[in-house]
Formats: sequence, structure tokens, C-alpha cells
Amino acid sequence: MTTVSNTDPLLGHIVDGRYRISRKLARGGMATVYLADDLRLTRTVAIKVMHENLGADADFVARFDREARAAAKLSHPNVVSVFDQGMDGERPYIVMEYVEGSTLRQVLSREAPVTPQRAVELMLPIASAVAAAHEAGIIHRDLKPENVLISQRGQLKVADFGLARAVTANTATAQGMLIGTVSYIAPELVTHGHADTRCDVYALGVVLYEMLTGSKPHTGDTPIQVAYSHVHNDLGPPSAAAPAQWRGTHQGVPDYLDALVLAAAARQPADRIRDAKVLLHHLQAAREALANGVQHDPALAAAMRRTTVDATDAVTEQVPLLVGQGDVHPTALMQFAPYVAGEFTGTGGSDGMPFDPGQPSPSTSALAVQQRQVKRQRRGRRTLVLVVALSVLAGIGAWYLLAGRFTATPDFTNLTQEQAQALATQKGFSLGFDADYSETVPKGQVVRTDPAKGARVLVGGTIVAFLSKGPERYPVPSLAGRTVADAEAALVEVHLTVGKQTEVWDESITPGQVVSSSPTSGQSVKPGTAVDLNVSKGPAPIKVVSFVDKPFADAEAYYKNAGLVVQRAEDKFHSTIVAGNVISSNPKSGTVPKGGTITLTVSKGPEMVGVPWLTGETVKNASAALKKLGFKVKVVYTSKWLNTVTHTDPGQGAQAPKGSTVTIYVA
Repeated sequence: MTTVSNTDPLLGHIVDGRYRISRKLARGGMATVYLADDLRLTRTVAIKVMHENLGADADFVARFDREARAAAKLSHPNVVSVFDQGMDGERPYIVMEYVEGSTLRQVLSREAPVTPQRAVELMLPIASAVAAAHEAGIIHRDLKPENVLISQRGQLKVADFGLARAVTANTATAQGMLIGTVSYIAPELVTHGHADTRCDVYALGVVLYEMLTGSKPHTGDTPIQVAYSHVHNDLGPPSAAAPAQWRGTHQGVPDYLDALVLAAAARQPADRIRDAKVLLHHLQAAREALANGVQHDPALAAAMRRTTVDATDAVTEQVPLLVGQGDVHPTALMQFAPYVAGEFTGTGGSDGMPFDPGQPSPSTSALAVQQRQVKRQRRGRRTLVLVVALSVLAGIGAWYLLAGRFTATPDFTNLTQEQAQALATQKGFSLGFDADYSETVPKGQVVRTDPAKGARVLVGGTIVAFLSKGPERYPVPSLAGRTVADAEAALVEVHLTVGKQTEVWDESITPGQVVSSSPTSGQSVKPGTAVDLNVSKGPAPIKVVSFVDKPFADAEAYYKNAGLVVQRAEDKFHSTIVAGNVISSNPKSGTVPKGGTITLTVSKGPEMVGVPWLTGETVKNASAALKKLGFKVKVVYTSKWLNTVTHTDPGQGAQAPKGSTVTIYVA
């Protein structure tokens, strides 16, 4: 199912007068799951309400009812409990235990591929739940990571028991459709729709493959292509698709786990593990082997391919008590009266009844009974001996398979190669050598072994000893001039990482490339060390300095030496700045990238204007004429008789700077 928004007409609705729906949890192709409050028992539940189009089919409702009742009978700690079911209008519903947490799908999305130990530990409670269902005659039919819930306390619970069977019975037979997630569907469901316990085992085998490899074994662009792959393509061993760096280590997939996956997900049902109980038995054996560090065991791999398990294969089972079973009574005392010739001389039997000489005498009949009893006792004893012998042999065989063939790995730590070889020869092991780094063990001495010290190993098997190469150190590569991505790749190649990145100005390194590192190039450091990078931002920009009212030549020399291109705009008149000095710059302030352009405007000095002839003019007319030419006017009265201009300063006809003041004298 996929998570959806909480907008739904059923929100707030009380189903069947008891379950108040509070929010939507998920929606699938056949039902929607809600969080609800059980008003009668005041508890939180999950309620799955089937879509109305399915509820209208009476046959479906009847099947759904039967399967829901069957699922409700399952009582197992790894099965989501079914509390109730019924009809709300025309919608069938089922009330289940609410498991707050996540799904196995979410775990696999974060972690897959996982180690064999982790995969088996996850699969064991799932297989236990399905085994309980198979014992109860229930087939799930839709096992997938989405249907495995994980509580906040880490408990795994399988959901939707029985529901998938009811849905499939309705749609697969009536409409020819395939129900269930196609990535995990058994081939026989694709070809003829027949399902038994082996369909569930197939799905679990595919899930285990996905755990170990991080990918699904059957893929395609469409569901039909995926289904075709299930029918026509065998699974490969998960060890071939697991991460390459895990191979040959304790994280690698051992041969017996390969065999288990291939037996669980075999295309032909006849070649497949019979039911989840057998699968659970194999998983328990795999867990024990993994816990003891066993990576290669042909005998255990052969056992994993068995599709059934005899009762005697379970090493933890006790030999059954035989007293009182069948005709064998080893503690019973059988007494018979011995035959004595002539003992019966009267005319009647020993019980006083008439004696017929044509019949065997009573003593003769007793002898026959005695002989039959003796024969029966002998047969019982032979049966007892045979059963006990077979049980003992089976127990010995199981002990040898799972324990007797193994011994503890000796301690090779700190031995030299020669010393380790001598110890292995003395103990009867084959010894191979590999190398590993160590911060504490001197170079040339054994750091560790595989299997580890004290772990189980086959008697006479092979042990790999890892000789110390000394402390693991790597030189920091030369990074200057590389891009950050190239520098990171170079560091990863020598088991180092990128640390803090700091942008710095640099005259020669292209922006985005490394200027320097810390630790510096060539310095030897531990693996995983974070190397800080100084990354070029290019040359530092040039700060704009004010040269207003200073010679243009000085400004030009400064900016050219700083690395800028200097442009001179058209010179302009300026009333206060002398000719040749800078009036302004563009930009006026801030910075300019090196190689950029700065434009300077230079003064031509003040603009000179001729003072006009104003003698005899009125004050008003003279002032207007001067202002029109750009002068400022000052009036000085020598007398007020004539009210006319007599002369000016500067004098009439003289050149004066535009904007300067001209004084007119009035008489």
C-alpha cells in the first residue's frame, strides 16, 4: 500500500457503530487502511475497509468472511492479530491490531543489502509466523516487505493473513487477474492460479534474495515482463549479486545460504521447500552456522536443498518414549500355566464345564497363547531395538552435521607466518595467508583469522590467517589545480575523505580548483582522515580608490598596476576642478574583478564666458542677461538717481568662468 493524504469522506465516520475513524494510514488496490478508536474497548486499532465495488459481490463477501474468521484464529507473536470483521453498509471491513512503527520495505530501502546474519535474523520471525499459518491451513498469497510490520520495539509482525486468499479467490478465478505484488508472485500463480504453501515459501525466498543483494531478482518495464521472468527464469545465487567487497569475508553469502534461497525460490513447485515450517528449520540451522563463523559447508548446503524435514532431523527433539506404544509392553509380566501330561483326568474342564475330547485341551490352548505372546514380545523387542537404534543414529547424524564435525579455531594471534604454519600443521588444519593492517600488531605477525579465534571450524578445514602490514597509512595525493570532484575521487582512492572546503583568492589557480590542502600533499595519514581543501575563487578583486580632483595620470598608473583596464570618458568642464584632474570614476566605489574596466572622467577646467556690455541698462535687464549666460549677479549701488548700470567687475567684454559672480555697479 502507498501512504496517502488524510482527505477522505470516511474520516470521523463510526464504522458499524463502534469504530471511529480518525485518519487514513494507507490505500491499496482493494482496500484502505485507517487508524480508528474502538469505542467499546477504548483502544486504538487499524481498520481495513474494502472498496465498495468489491463489497457488492456476495461471493467475495462470503469468502472474505470465512478467511477473516480463519485468520482471527491465528495466535502468534509475529502475526498481526485480527480482532473483528463485518459489513459497514456495503463495505466489508476487518479490524486488526495497530502496529506503530515502520515496514520491512522501509528498512530494506535504508539498509539493503544486509549481511547474512542480519537477513536470517529478520527472516526467522517472518517464517515462524507463516509456519504457524500453514499449520492452521492458511495460505497468505501476498507476502512482501510491505506486509511485514516492525514495531517501535523491533518486533516483526506479518499482516493480511487470510485476506489475500479471499481476494484472490474472487478476482483470479472470476476475472483472470493476478492479485499480489508481481515481484514476489510464484510462477504457478501466473500460469494456472493454483496456490498452496509453496507459493508463500517462494515469496519468502525472493524476499531473502532481496535482503542479501539489495535488488529484486525479477525485473521488467511492465508487470507482464516481471511475471514472465518468474515463469521462465531461474534465480541466480545471491552470493553472485551481493556486494563484491563482501565476498570472501564474514559478510559474504555462504554456500548453504545460497542453497537455501535457491530451494525456497525454485521455479518448479516440486523442487521447492514444501512449507514455511521446513523453511524455518533451515533458517535455524543457517543461523547457528553463521553464529559459528561457518562460510563453506557442502554438507549443510546439501541439507538446505531438502524440500522436507523428517522428525528425526530436529536435533533438539528428544527420543520418544516407547513404553505403552502399540503392542510393546517391556514391563508387563506374562504368566502362563505350563502344560503337564495327564493333569486333566476328569470329565470336565478345569472350570467345571463339560470337556469335549474333540477340542484341544485347556492346557494345549494355554501353550498356544503363550507361544503367541512370546513371539509378540520378541517382535516388540526387535521393534524397540530398531527404533532406538534408528533414533540414536539420527541423533548422532544430526549431532555430527551441526556440531560433531566442528572444532574451535586455535589462537594464532601475534604468531609469525612460520609459527602459525607450524601450529596449523600440529592441529591438522590447512592454513592460507592474507594481509591486513594493524595499529598494534607488528608487521609480519598474525592479526586475526577467518574463522575467528574460538569460532567453529570444520575438523581438518581451512583457516585464513591475516598477517599484519603494520599501521595503515596513506599519503595525501597532490591536489593543487584539480577540481573539487577530481580531488574527492583521488582522496577516496587512497581511503581518505574530503573535509572542510574554504574558498580563497588566488592569482594563478582557476576558480573552482584546489589551491592547497591540509594535511599537505605527501603527508602520510590514517585511513578515513578528512583532508581540508582551499578552493580558488580566482584573483582578488581590486578596490576602487577615489582620485577625485587628483591628476588623471596618477589614477591611470594605479589602476593599471592593479590589473584593471583604464578607460577615459569625454572630458568635461568643471567649475572647481582644474583641467587634467579626475572628476569621477565608474564604478564610483566597491571592487572591480581583476582584468575588469574602470572609466574615469577628467576635467577640462571651468568654461569661460564673455561678460556682455551692460552700461546704461537697468538693473533688471542687466541681471537677466548675466544669469542667462550662467553668471551669478551681485548689485552695488553707488547712487540711486539714474538707476542704471555704469560698469561691471569683471569688466564688460572680459572672459570670466561660467558660474562665477559678476558685480554690476548702479548709479
